Amino acid sequence: VQLQASGGGLVQAGGSLRLSCAASGRRVSSYNMGWFRQAPGKEREYVASISWSGGSTYYADSVKGRFAISRDNAKNTVYLLMNSLKVEDTAVYYCAADPRRVGPPMEHWGQGTQVTVSS
Repeated sequence: VQLQASGGGLVQAGGSLRLSCAASGRRVSSYNMGWFRQAPGKEREYVASISWSGGSTYYADSVKGRFAISRDNAKNTVYLLMNSLKVEDTAVYYCAADPRRVGPPMEHWGQGTQVTVSS
């Protein structure tokens, strides 16, 4: 499974961004997907995840109510819509995939996309 994240950028606090993760590989639409992030000097942390069907979604407390994860299996793409962004959301965001787990630890990882939130 190969994962390609995109959509990061610079945004002011209170703004929104939508990240995308394009997946390729055999039976990728049957994989559970997730988003993680790593801020400078901090460990990578879980953000959100979604089951292979899209029927179940999960969020870290820090983003619940502000972020929304979704997927389009016809396009093999998972999205992370980030609203009401805060300076503390600044991080490199990574997408991940796993055939069994809907959450960490996940087996496959893509490269990150930088999200910077300015005050």
